[in-house]
Amino acid sequence: MPKLSPLKIAIIWLVVLAGFVFALPNLFSKEELAEWPDWVPQRQVPLGLDLQGGSDFTLRVVRDDIIAERLETTIDAIGKALRNADIAYAGLSGSGQAIQFRLRDATKMAAARDALRQLTAPVDSAGLVRNQIQELVPEGAEQGDVVRLRLTNEGIDLRMASAMTEAIDVVRRRIAEVSIADPLIRRRGNDRLVVQVPGLDDPQRLKDFLSQRAELTFRWLDPSMPVQQAVDTRPPAASEILYSLDDPPIPYLVERRAFVAAEDFADAQPDYDPPTGEPVVSFKLNADALARITPLVEADSKRQFAIVLDGQVVSTPRLAEAVTGGTGRIAGNLSEDGAKNLAALLRAGPLPANLTVVEERTVGPGVGTDAIASALKAGTIAALAVAACMIAFYGFFGAIAVVAVIVNVVLIVAVLSLVGATLTLPGIAGIILTIGVAVDSNVLIYERLREEARGPGPLRKALDTGFSRVFSSIVDANLTMAIAGAILFYFGSGAFRGFAVTLAIGSVTTILTAHSLTRRLVRGWYRRRRPTRLPRGIRTGFFSEADIRFMAIRNPVFILMAALSLASLILMVSLGPNFGADFKGGSIIELRAKSGVADSADIRARLDELNLGEVRVQELGTERDVLVRVPSQEAGDNAEQTAIGLVRAELEDQYTFRRVEVVGPAASDELTRASSLGIGAAVLAILLYVWIRFEWRFALAAMIAIFHDVLLTVGFLVVTRIEFNLASIAALLTIVCYSLNDTVVIYDRIRENYVRYQKMSLSVLIDASINQTLSRTVLTALTTILALAALYLFGDGLLRSFSMTLLFGVVVGTLSSIYIAGPVLILFNRRGGRGQDPARGGEEPADTAAGTA
Repeated sequence: MPKLSPLKIAIIWLVVLAGFVFALPNLFSKEELAEWPDWVPQRQVPLGLDLQGGSDFTLRVVRDDIIAERLETTIDAIGKALRNADIAYAGLSGSGQAIQFRLRDATKMAAARDALRQLTAPVDSAGLVRNQIQELVPEGAEQGDVVRLRLTNEGIDLRMASAMTEAIDVVRRRIAEVSIADPLIRRRGNDRLVVQVPGLDDPQRLKDFLSQRAELTFRWLDPSMPVQQAVDTRPPAASEILYSLDDPPIPYLVERRAFVAAEDFADAQPDYDPPTGEPVVSFKLNADALARITPLVEADSKRQFAIVLDGQVVSTPRLAEAVTGGTGRIAGNLSEDGAKNLAALLRAGPLPANLTVVEERTVGPGVGTDAIASALKAGTIAALAVAACMIAFYGFFGAIAVVAVIVNVVLIVAVLSLVGATLTLPGIAGIILTIGVAVDSNVLIYERLREEARGPGPLRKALDTGFSRVFSSIVDANLTMAIAGAILFYFGSGAFRGFAVTLAIGSVTTILTAHSLTRRLVRGWYRRRRPTRLPRGIRTGFFSEADIRFMAIRNPVFILMAALSLASLILMVSLGPNFGADFKGGSIIELRAKSGVADSADIRARLDELNLGEVRVQELGTERDVLVRVPSQEAGDNAEQTAIGLVRAELEDQYTFRRVEVVGPAASDELTRASSLGIGAAVLAILLYVWIRFEWRFALAAMIAIFHDVLLTVGFLVVTRIEFNLASIAALLTIVCYSLNDTVVIYDRIRENYVRYQKMSLSVLIDASINQTLSRTVLTALTTILALAALYLFGDGLLRSFSMTLLFGVVVGTLSSIYIAGPVLILFNRRGGRGQDPARGGEEPADTAAGTA
């Protein structure tokens, strides 16, 4: 048995000990951890919103809105600059990013340029390097008395970046008004904010808060002409027509310029009007606003003005009625909740730009509790089934494998705790899947040890040789998983990033536990017992004498599987997958009846009256639970939120909204692109790794096998009408890794046998390699299927569809590693004369034993 250095042994046990130390806090409550000494690790794995409840919103700042606002502001600034310079102009207008006007006196062109010099001057752009950016530049050559200007893209980018930075602060303040939880707010791209708030009791209120700009201003009413005349003709240049919140709305002619803006409010609180008892908002003005408004009150206290909120008139009081000293009241048929919300919005401040909710995923606390319970139950059963299987086949060595798998799971939890990675429901599925796949490395080790032990040398040498030869196969198999996990994390989003994290971490910890820890435990057994043979408990010997001629029937099987792949492709094109909201937009709502049984027919009838398209209602789990699917609304992202609001208003009196997922058109398009790129990038990265480790023929054969697996799995999803969503993408990537894992193990043995059996025909050599690794193939498939079966039988709805897809993929992937990868490799090597080793890029003699592929 190879002797490990004391340093290596110490490192192995220190890593194991550290894993248990950092994972231990997860067994205690936060209150209990608070009593621990400060030097003891206390970090727990943070739970995702799908496990603890909460809301996940993706908000977008629309670039066109920024352009429109910037265009209007710039036009006003140009007009003011020209008037201050006493330069007459006409036709000042703009469209898109272009602005133009005409000078009444063409000789004042130079004076106009001077007047606009400040607007066209470069401004500083904050960053690592301070750059000079012009927001407004002349466009084209001067033509007579016409001046043309253009808002630059760089300037708009600067305004977008500024709006995003300011929006984060405002969003954080608004969340603090409705929740005590610490939110996670991060930027995604140039125009997105991702907001995650755990344990939120009223997600609808927060969503309303985040979707309102809350730009509150006081503006004078314009009495220069009747309102109706302004509506029928054209309002004065300095005024505009705004409508009230009444039904039907009432028009008002108000000045564009505000004498009190949102930033002038020092405080705001909900209150009641003493004379009427109606809800109002009491406010205080800051010192600058008070200094401006006091002379106005003294000059004309009865002058009427409009309180304007986001372009709509709330009320039109007289100045003295609304403002007294530095305080005042905002009234206007406000409800108690309306007064509370308006006061909170004023305290938090206005958003710099409108935020559109393009994606929403809200989970009630009860759903998270149920998900944890079902996932833990499924995980426990999966672990017990896998442990029983390993002990049944390997006896004492199986118990060592169980210990290695337990340490593996502990290390995953420890790493998640240490780095603060969020554990989601798909992440738990990733851990359960790791339990099923992790034993693959132990099976590889034990089967190699059993094979080497049959040789003439002493057991010590057999153990040494076995561990040395199996290491590359373990690394190859698990690195492909790690690559897929890393790419899925990069291109994925939401809870399925948690799946990618656990998949990648599990792949790395498996290499450590399955090889180093198992090697140390086996070495300890050898030193204590000094045996001359392996333990009798190993019961996989019936595979040793297997001589199955897999390649003898490769042609009919290959043709059958190719036909199934073609049929899947035809189904995918003609019928198409059952795309979920992730990829075609729309909403998914999980409801639970507050009392009695959920009436699907009644829900469907009530929602049909809302004209939201073909709404589907299906039973979910118990008689009290239903799942409602609302199709994508064609009017854009705001329409999706409107649809959810209508459904909530219609059903919330009788049903609890346990889970809400809303994906707007923009978000669904991005998810589709990201998922396609993710799958493509993962496959290419894995195949590049295979190409480097083996040779181009191996890589191409593996690619064809993977393509076959993906096609058949997609065909399975089409036939069964399982919803194709982000879970399906994660399942497809996992299937790709599993199938390639199988293929790589066989390829490793083929490469080894090429050197050992120089004159053996390729088909016989492939058969021999498959038979030599058959016990590993069968046992790995069995343990993985046991883990997935536990997920399917005891998991919730999401895990059931996910595990069903994986079950199908595992079977298909196991078959393709034999009957696709093998025959294609033969086809690529059918050349006359055996020269160099195909594993090293050379030629191989024609296959004379089994015909053509």
